[in-house]
Amino acid sequence: MSHHGETHEHLTHEELKFREHTERGANFIKIDLFRSAREEFKAALQYKSGDPECVRQIDVMNEYIARDRKLVLLITPLVIILIVAVALLV
Repeated sequence: MSHHGETHEHLTHEELKFREHTERGANFIKIDLFRSAREEFKAALQYKSGDPECVRQIDVMNEYIARDRKLVLLITPLVIILIVAVALLV
């Protein structure tokens, strides 16, 4: 059985940091933490400038964040109306 560190022993510091940030970004996506994922992909670009996959992921995260913002702006007034209606009935 190999140790975790053995698979990374020939990578440079920059490659290790790049991989660390992209893996963390991917894990944040799995739990819908799009802002955190975006920041990880941005951090990865410090180690591999202009990486097309990181740039693409940042664009996708921006789309997800914008979608979620629109959803919140749509739902918030409905929740306020519901709370006011319930308060008036009590």
